This record gives sequence, structure tokens and C-alpha cells, in this order.
Amino acid sequence: MLHCNRAYEWDVRMSDYSSTMTLPQETTPAWGAVVSMMLGVFGLVTAEFLPASLLSPMAHDLGVTEGLAGQAVTTTAVLALVTSLLVTSVIRSLDRRLVLMSFSVLLIASNLLVASAPSLGMLLLARMLLGVALGGFWTMSVAVTMRLVPMALIPRALSILFSGVSAATIFAAPFGSYVGSMAGWRDVFLMAAVLGGLALMVQFLTLPRMVPEGATPLRTLLALVRRPRMGLGILAILLVFSAHFAFFTYMRPFLETITGVAAAGMAGIFLAFGIANFFGTMLGGVMLEHKMRLTMVVLPLLMAVVGLGLAIFGHAPVAATALVALWGLAFGAMPVAWSTWMTRTVPDEAESGGGLLVATIQFAIAAGAALGGAVFDRTGVTSVFILGGVVSLAAVAIVLAVVRPAAPVNA
Repeated sequence: MLHCNRAYEWDVRMSDYSSTMTLPQETTPAWGAVVSMMLGVFGLVTAEFLPASLLSPMAHDLGVTEGLAGQAVTTTAVLALVTSLLVTSVIRSLDRRLVLMSFSVLLIASNLLVASAPSLGMLLLARMLLGVALGGFWTMSVAVTMRLVPMALIPRALSILFSGVSAATIFAAPFGSYVGSMAGWRDVFLMAAVLGGLALMVQFLTLPRMVPEGATPLRTLLALVRRPRMGLGILAILLVFSAHFAFFTYMRPFLETITGVAAAGMAGIFLAFGIANFFGTMLGGVMLEHKMRLTMVVLPLLMAVVGLGLAIFGHAPVAATALVALWGLAFGAMPVAWSTWMTRTVPDEAESGGGLLVATIQFAIAAGAALGGAVFDRTGVTSVFILGGVVSLAAVAIVLAVVRPAAPVNA
């Protein structure tokens, strides 16, 4: 499972290193606590992805356009961005066990409020709570997990933690699409609240006390952006992830109106995307070991081909399914690729570089969903996929200028 660790190496770098467990490294590993962290990740990522599969019924029920309803994704990402940058400074004197459990409480509250939201405004407020929980939990999760087990068992523990991401990627969209069609979108979020409650219960029973030691300053991030190639690299990351989340947020309206698939077929396409995304993560780690620069050029190029291909052939269900799965495969390797690039570009500031990467991705999520929504409302959903393809092509050009063969990589 080393590919999982590489895929999310940037999370390790940006994690809350100010957290120190009272559990010594030579003691018996706290596997129950590790599982509780995985459940927290699973619940958070599931809740984050659900609107993509429920956008049309949510918009219809609330009396707004799909473009406006898509801002539920934007709102979550903006708050996650802000929280990821500020959380270690704000909670510097607090027991991390209580902080993590508080984020799980926010996850539950967010899902309950979404399920009962009478208006778009209340829905967005509820998703703001999710953004705080998501940004805060992710900022702390890896460093906490690394302290729950002896040093030799850290790779296994991190594999368990990030299995929550893979499971949520596969589970959230098809589950939301299928159950939403049977029971309604509000019941889907009620079920997501139950998942959060399960995570909170296991965390309460298994997490040890965690004593803080300090906080990471923010000024280092600004200094990193001024380094050679960093500015262009950040721009490429922004373009790639913005293209993806414009695509992913408005996938359901596209499949409904252009491809014309029913709920069961849509759930199958989302499942194909999730499975392909999982294998893309594994494949990306292997490819980057041998051909880093080539891999980082091919990935956004594939995304561009898929985006433009869907605009042309998206009316055919078989072609749409194949193209969506190919997008999932290509994007699955993106976190692997850019985390590897970041750690090789700023090895002396790996923690701050990882934090900068996470903040950029969260900003890209917000930008992609917001821009995609504006294009959707003005010119239609097909234009969103054309936009994603064009933006991905722009990223290819920047990657060619930014990513160079490095000594440790046979590129």
C-alpha cells in the first residue's frame, strides 16, 4: 500500500506537527484509534462529494438553478481553505482529541442542517460548517495517525487512514445518486449524519489524549511562492484541479440532460468513475517513479481529451461511461504527481510546501465549482465540459515549462 502513502505525501507534509501524542512510539499500536480516524475521513469526504450526485433534485427542491446549487461545493471548499491555514494557530492550546471530536460534531450538524434546509442560504450555511470540519480534520489527521502506532507500523496506519478517501470516492456518488432517487436527497444527508455519528462514537472510545506543543507560522507560505518555478507550479495546480471540480460538480446534470441516463445508469457511471479513480492513484505512484515529467504531462492531456470528447460524444451512454472512467483514472494520479513535485521542488520546506499545495487545491475546488456554475447557467452544461478541456490544455503547457527531470527520477 505504499502507493497510498505517496499519493497523499503532501498531507503528511502539511499536517499538524504541533500535535504530540501522549502515546509513546514503543507501545502497542492503537489500531482502534486509527480506524476511528479513517471513519472520520470517510464521513467527511462522503459528505463533500454528495452534492455532485444530488445536484438536480437539490436545485429543483430549493427552487434554484443547478449552477447556484453547485455553490454548495464552492462554499465547503472556501471554508476548508481558510480553516486549513488557520487551524493550528487557533487551537494551539487545546487537546487534539477534543478538537478532532469537535470536527466530527460539525460534520453531523452540517448534514442534519442540509437535510432540513428550507432555502439555498441555509444549505450554504450548513456546508460552511462542513468546510470547517473538513479543513480542520485533514490538517491534523496524518500527524495524529502517525503518533498512534510505532514507527515501523506508520505505513500500514496511513494506508488505513487513506483507505477512507478511496472508499468515499467509490461510495459517495453512486450511493447518493441511487438512494437519492429512491428516498430523496434529504434522506441521503440524514444517512451521512449517521456515518458521522458512528465516527464520533468510535473516536470517543479509542482516541488518546493529545497534547499540543506549538503552531506553524503562515509567513513561510508567502516566501515559498516567490521561489523559482513555484508560482507557475501553483498556477498549474490551480488549473488542473479547477478543471476537475468544474467537471465533477456538474456531471449529474450532464448525464441527465445530454446522455439521458436513468438513476440506475447514473449510479453505475459514478461507480465506474470512483473505481477508475482508485486505480489511477495506484498507477500514478508507479508511473511517477520512472517517468515523472512524462506522467505529469499526459495526465492533464488525457483530462483535456475527455472534457472535449464528452462535449462531442457525451450523448452516447457507452462513450460517456468510458470517457468518465478515463477522467477518473487520469485525475486519480494528480495528487500523487503534484505532491511528488512539491516535495522535490522545496525539500527544505516540505511542511510549508504541503500546506501551500492543500490551500491551492481547496481554492481550485471553489473556483472550479463557481466558474462552472456561472458557465452552466449562461450557456449550458456542455460548455462546462468544453471549459474543463480547455483549462486542462492550458495546464499541459505550464507543466511542460515547470516540471523538469530531477536526479532522483528516471524521467
